[in-house]
Amino acid sequence: MACVTSMILSKTSAFRALRTLRLSSSRSFSKWQIALAAQNFSGYESIQAQYKPEVPEYFNFAKDVVDNWAEAEKEGNRPTSPALWWVNDQGDQVKWSFVELSHISKKAARVLSEQCGLQRGDRVIVILPRIPEWWLLNVACMRTGTVLIPGTTQLTAKDILHRVQTSKARCIITDQVLAPAADSIASKCPSLEFKLIVSRSHREGWLNFSDLLKLAPAEHDCAVTKSWDPMAIYFTSGTTGTPKMTEHSHASHGLGLGVNGRYWLDLTPSDIIWNTSDTGWAKSAWSSVFAPWIQGACVFVHSMPRFEPTPVLEALSRFPITTFCSAPTAYRMLIHHSLSSYKFHSLKHCVSAGEPMNPEIIEQWKTKTGLDIYEGYGQTETALVCGTFKGMKIKPGSMGKPSPAYDTQIIDENCNMLPPGKEGDIAIRIKPARPFCLFTRYTVVKAFVVLAPDYVSRDPEALIKELQDHVKKVTAPYKYPRKVEFVLHLPKTISGKIRRNELRKAEWGKA
Repeated sequence: MACVTSMILSKTSAFRALRTLRLSSSRSFSKWQIALAAQNFSGYESIQAQYKPEVPEYFNFAKDVVDNWAEAEKEGNRPTSPALWWVNDQGDQVKWSFVELSHISKKAARVLSEQCGLQRGDRVIVILPRIPEWWLLNVACMRTGTVLIPGTTQLTAKDILHRVQTSKARCIITDQVLAPAADSIASKCPSLEFKLIVSRSHREGWLNFSDLLKLAPAEHDCAVTKSWDPMAIYFTSGTTGTPKMTEHSHASHGLGLGVNGRYWLDLTPSDIIWNTSDTGWAKSAWSSVFAPWIQGACVFVHSMPRFEPTPVLEALSRFPITTFCSAPTAYRMLIHHSLSSYKFHSLKHCVSAGEPMNPEIIEQWKTKTGLDIYEGYGQTETALVCGTFKGMKIKPGSMGKPSPAYDTQIIDENCNMLPPGKEGDIAIRIKPARPFCLFTRYTVVKAFVVLAPDYVSRDPEALIKELQDHVKKVTAPYKYPRKVEFVLHLPKTISGKIRRNELRKAEWGKA
């Protein structure tokens, strides 16, 4: 594959999609889900041939995946390994089967809906370290139809302020470490009505999640959500500007990450995967929630606050982990340790993403462990775009081949497809059918401006910059409009109020 400089979502009508997705009832998904877990494949061509997704009109991961696997467990149609297996350095362990996860997450959903009064579509910021409650609240948010916004525990008070104000979140859930930071900015966030603390101790002004969970009933009617309804919002890392809100639907992760789970992570219900990603990043959702549980696999979690080689190698030796997922930097740290002192009795598949993998690291890992490292490439907006899938020959320096979920090409600056050997940008075909596993949108500030007569002849680009600079001075800098459009008039009601909804519809129609 040619080298790439960035990812572009192609908007040319000539860039046609490979497949049209079929609609079906949500019940058919459960059949597809279990069938997918049992499929065999032998090479990239068979992956392409087997991948025939169906997107139902209604879908909810908590009900259609977690609860279905719980039923399979009750009927003896799933191995006895946990759904979640959590450990820490003190020797404590938490193991939840799918039956237990289903039960406890219903209690957590009752806390969100009844004690916090959250309703479908409300946004909830969850900033927690690697503790079982993070996984529990992921499922609980889906049950209630609320939109989860995860955040890394490295966030500062300024970062939290930006996320709450931008998302207009009604609730924040965190621990005793970050609660003071949340308190310091709460007065500047009129949308924030509820604060839940996950802690054994209590804090003034906060509801205690643990106390409420114990008292909550275990019966809960899962929210009826359509596949395209918003499910989660991930803030990008902000490397090219202010972090942007990237919205994903119930289908994009709850169904779309089946590709990752089966073909890249190579998971089955008998597998145990350990993904070391921080809970604040989309990669944790990919490989620590959706991809494994779609396959009915067990998610292993170590509570370590930072990546350290010794506890990682000890865990890989001690626990029956079959699949390991981590960043190239982590593999570099591990190979410089004395790997010969450790025996990975169960480990059979290793994957990496986040940055290019140095070929020397792959070679040394293979020499010392006998295992290959399969690379993958994706973004917060896309999940897996390209990967070296199980069964493919590993080519050093290559990130593999396109995911069967996308029609991916290398294009030039004019969106023309390039031949092999030419450098360009990665493009994903979005017309005539937008891939269901792609993010829904960026929720971005745009200004529609009616110019006074004296300004009509002014240079529009200079005017845009002047307007943006003005907004940065009179409000928080991140609130400035990224997009500006000059119009002749604004749609208004009879009473003179601006019809903002019409402006949004016109904008999305253009997109």
